[in-house]
Amino acid sequence: MPKEAGAPTGRLQVRIKRSAEESQERFEVERFPAMTVLDVLLAVQREHDPSIGFRFSCRVAMCGTCTLRVDGRSVLACQALVQDHAREIEIAPMAGYPVVRDLVVDMAPFWEQWSRITPYLDPKESLDEPAVVRPDSEEREAIDPSLDCIQCGACYSSCGVSGQHKTFLGPAALTRAMVLINDSRDAAGRTRLDVVSGQDGADRCHLIYGCTGVCPKGLDPARAIRRVRTGRVEDR
Repeated sequence: MPKEAGAPTGRLQVRIKRSAEESQERFEVERFPAMTVLDVLLAVQREHDPSIGFRFSCRVAMCGTCTLRVDGRSVLACQALVQDHAREIEIAPMAGYPVVRDLVVDMAPFWEQWSRITPYLDPKESLDEPAVVRPDSEEREAIDPSLDCIQCGACYSSCGVSGQHKTFLGPAALTRAMVLINDSRDAAGRTRLDVVSGQDGADRCHLIYGCTGVCPKGLDPARAIRRVRTGRVEDR
């Protein structure tokens, strides 16, 4: 007989990297179909240790607050499913960030770089109302694939350059810069080009594609960085 949805399917061994050495790290929880990593953490917190620190909010892969690493890979805990064949998983905080407690990290390094590229539209004074980018334009074709970033920090955590060079802008900031530089309604293109062309900008990227491989929204930051490096952005 097939198992009912939500019925237990066995035990899962869980190892959680803790910030305090004396804290318990190994747990066992009952698993069920379509169990997410967030479900695992909530089960551990409810059944074993309520002191475990982790973040979550929306539970629908939109807020980006629950990013962490599972078996070394950056994921959204609310989105990542425990594989059917897995009998044990290891959960750790994101790499490249100072750890506040357990799985909670300080996102300041990410936001410092994000702010450097002026991540919001600076509209031109000459814009007609309403200002529209045609859906069939080359401009829209360049912008659309990179619009859905939720600033979760997974790409930054998976970038070897960001981990070694804290002043590197990082994949998310460079992707956002590419979007705005290509937007004909924006007046800050020259300023952003100066930032992304500096020694901590696009040329520092090694194009390892770690950022693209982990993006939970399916974006391709490496492609956006290539556009910046090869000059496929307009000097507006």
